[in-house]
Amino acid sequence: MKLFSFNKIVTSIILCIILFSSCISYHKSNYTFNQKYSAAELKEDFLLLKKILEVNHPSLYWFTPKDSVEYYFTITINSITDSLTEAQCRNKIAFVLSKIRCGHTGVRYSKDFDRLVKTERGAAFPLSIKSWKDSMVVVASAFKKDSIFKRGTIITSIDGRTNKAILDSIFQFISTDGYADNFKSQVVSNNFSGWYRNVFGLKNKYSIKYTDSAGKESLATVYNFIPKKDTVKRKDTSIVIIQSIAPQLSKRQLKLLSKRSMNIDSTINTAYIRLTTFSGYRLRKFFRQSFRTIHQQQIKNVVIDLRENLGGDVDKSILLAKYLKDSSFKVADTIAAMSRKFEYGKYIRSGFWDWFPMHFTNKKMGDGRIHNHYLETHYYHPKQNNHFSGNIYLVQGGYTFSAATMFLSWMKGQQNVQLIGEETGGGYYGNSAMFIPDIVLPNTKLRVSLPLYRVVWNDKRIKNGRGVMPDIEIDPSSQAIKNGVDIKLNYIRKMIVKTNKKSSIPIQ
Repeated sequence: MKLFSFNKIVTSIILCIILFSSCISYHKSNYTFNQKYSAAELKEDFLLLKKILEVNHPSLYWFTPKDSVEYYFTITINSITDSLTEAQCRNKIAFVLSKIRCGHTGVRYSKDFDRLVKTERGAAFPLSIKSWKDSMVVVASAFKKDSIFKRGTIITSIDGRTNKAILDSIFQFISTDGYADNFKSQVVSNNFSGWYRNVFGLKNKYSIKYTDSAGKESLATVYNFIPKKDTVKRKDTSIVIIQSIAPQLSKRQLKLLSKRSMNIDSTINTAYIRLTTFSGYRLRKFFRQSFRTIHQQQIKNVVIDLRENLGGDVDKSILLAKYLKDSSFKVADTIAAMSRKFEYGKYIRSGFWDWFPMHFTNKKMGDGRIHNHYLETHYYHPKQNNHFSGNIYLVQGGYTFSAATMFLSWMKGQQNVQLIGEETGGGYYGNSAMFIPDIVLPNTKLRVSLPLYRVVWNDKRIKNGRGVMPDIEIDPSSQAIKNGVDIKLNYIRKMIVKTNKKSSIPIQ
């Protein structure tokens, strides 16, 4: 979640580069996969990371006590007794970071690793799987002629491990806000094959228990999928789908549609807005045109789908809220950083837009922290032009995060608003975000995201580590996955039809 849009003028970018270029390099010469780093190098990176988090992370002990964080660092560092690959070291760092319970504090591979992995695709676990709670259901098989593991098949175990054991093991390496584990479920669902390989390793074959079409538990063996050379280049499936709907559009227009779109169903007087981000993609113009159309066509119901929205720029979430809120609102009760200084600045890839607010627009308060006093006290007012006051249905899920969660936290409880779906991945009480530079560790070049501000949306809420809870909870189902049915949108449509009948709006 970023405070402002980073589409700044070129001169500011140049100034940023001049002022904050670090002596640490992102790249290593002659980098190769599976090269190992000595135990001494790995421990040096770990100890440095610990020090940086201790002096700069705004909520290091928010959900996990200090002695527990110390414990996880200690046992992990002590477990390094031999050289490790970058992937193995990343797992160890991910394990520790997950214990902090901050969804904006995670670890990514080095740029060199990411660069090489794009050119290499080896054998892989063959099934795409949707997970939620303790459920795992097949979405697709890499083998086109797979007659067993069809879409909707219910998995009960893999290689003798129950669903719960598998998911609990993988969750140990994923960071989320507090205890909102629904985010972890969605992350795993998006790349089950990769996560399974990362945690359990790659085998030649797997023994999988599943429930067949007759409801009987059966056992089958599947082998790795080995992609052909001509399948290495992956396609953006969202664009492919939209291309089939609107083939006359340019690639740029299709990209915009894959990130934000609006369709109007005149039969039920409803506008459906799909919004996968709060960053970029001409959102300001999109919101303006969308709500102008909604006003002109006298639409009575608006559905906004945020299930794929990981967040983005706060100013865009504020703008959307101004079209929908029925009263004035402010961003948060608390937006505070630890310090204006980076004690280990040479390892932190901060930029001008991280540094400038801390020194010129923020204020040191009585608690010793650096506060964005303006956003803590400023109230935003609903728009008068094209403001929407009809029925609002907000669709949410585990991937709804950061600025998207913040938007929901403002809207929840408003009389004409209903939240429908699953618990969000982002915290309802608050998070650590706003500006998020990278820590680049000197030996492995692994990148750890470092949120700079503690954000509390509403300090009167209970800090229980949960996400935004829906007003109407609708979990996934194996039958819906099998049939390719969106049960959340179907439910909302039935609600709208029922409401329209009550208010005597004709249904065509």
